Order: sequence, then structure tokens, then C-alpha cells
Amino acid sequence: MAGHFEPLPGGGAAAPLDEVEISILRSLAVQLLELIGPGEEPVENEDPLAALFSEGPSEPPSDPALARLFPDAYGGPDVVPDDDTHAASAEFRRYTENDLRARKREDALAVVRALDALLPDGRTPTASETATHSPSAPTGPGGAVLRLKPDESRQWLGALNDLRLAIGTRLEVTDEDDGGELLRLPDADPRKPMVMAYLWLGALQESLVETLLPD
Repeated sequence: MAGHFEPLPGGGAAAPLDEVEISILRSLAVQLLELIGPGEEPVENEDPLAALFSEGPSEPPSDPALARLFPDAYGGPDVVPDDDTHAASAEFRRYTENDLRARKREDALAVVRALDALLPDGRTPTASETATHSPSAPTGPGGAVLRLKPDESRQWLGALNDLRLAIGTRLEVTDEDDGGELLRLPDADPRKPMVMAYLWLGALQESLVETLLPD
């Protein structure tokens, strides 16, 4: 898996993705949506202003991956909060987590929608299409060129970051890990496919960040 993003003239980013990469990305985005959970259905005739200030949970999620996606606003993972810190975190979470969950769902949905829109007729891009619209690398069989507008790039960046946080939590990756130990896992290790996805997502994320940086 070698697809990476390159900037498009006038803004946005593009990446050639083969069929396997498209399938993996879509599957991971769907799993992220399932992890975050479904959105709440709007109540009929509900006051939009009241919905805006509806209260969410006050305690962090019990799932470690979700807790990484929705951390406490105060303190830290290695700090035992005192009563005041815990109360402040609970109050902040109560009024922000619902909106944060909604944003993360929209980011993941943007990934799914963009991938679903790639060549809906199932054809492979022609050589002229690849040369005209894609970064330098060609796509593989069944692949396509993903092209993102600037606002879509930011949504993809959020979703890629959330995926890496969730997968990294499952792999028990720490901030000090440089990936070297993960790469040395034997192929027979059941974690190896998840490790390869984690590292590939990191490369995608890094290349996408570079397209958003000012010249």
C-alpha cells in the first residue's frame, strides 16, 4: 500500500488508491462509525436552540479506544484527578461531547461517501485520466484517483487521526513508540495486519497534512 496525497492546483489533495486500499479505508471508516455510535434522531418539533444546549454524558467512555477519542479536558491519562479537576472535566464533557461525536461521525461519513463516489461504474481509470488528474503514481487494477476539496481534506484528516488513535489504543501504542517495534512483529503475529494499517494510515495522514500547509 503506497498511496499518498499530493496537492492539487487551486487547493485540495489527490491520491491514487488501488482496489485493496479503497476497500480497507472504507471498512475502517465504517468500523469507526460503529465505534463512535449512531447519531441521535432529531425530536419532532424540538426547539433547535434547546437541542444545541442538550446535555451529554459527564463520565468518560469505558472503552479505551473511545476514551482516547473523547479524553477528559483537564488532567491527563497518567494523572489521578482530584475532586475539582474531575468536576471540571465532567462539566466540560457534558456540554461538548455530543457536538464532538457529531463532528467525528461527519468526518468518518465523508470518508465513506468519497470512497463510494469513486468510479461508481466500476471501471478502471484510463491512462489519460490518470495523467491528467492524479499524482504521479498510477492506480492498480480496480483503482481510482481520490480527489478532495480543501474542506473534504480537513474532514479526511480528522477521520484518519481518529482511526490512528483508535487502532493505536488497541495496539497499546504509546506516544514514545516510533513504530520500529511494531514493524519487527513476525508475520504470524495476529496484530500484524492492524499494525500495517496503523502505519499506512500514518503515512496517508502525514502526506495529507503537507498538502494543507501554506507554500
